[in-house]
Amino acid sequence: MKLVAFVSDYRMPVDTLDRLKPEKLGIILVQNGVYHATTKENGNPSSLLNYSADYFVLQEDLETRGYTSSDVDSKVKVISLGDVVDLIFNDYEKTAWL
Repeated sequence: MKLVAFVSDYRMPVDTLDRLKPEKLGIILVQNGVYHATTKENGNPSSLLNYSADYFVLQEDLETRGYTSSDVDSKVKVISLGDVVDLIFNDYEKTAWL
């Protein structure tokens, strides 16, 4: 299964992702989830970025919180709403909201 998960909270317990076993995992950071792409925890990237996944952050939500693409961790690709639609219809079979 190819799964893309939307993460909308910064203080989300990551154990939920541990239980998922897709062959391909994408994580789209939206709303307050964008802080995973921009904020350091004790000088280290967010622990959410430790998974074997393709990471994306929604540009509109990033800019709403005062960040630019230069503030984003190098593992994370900045995308638009149109890109989200393309990912859902072309690259992933299932979606989840965490």
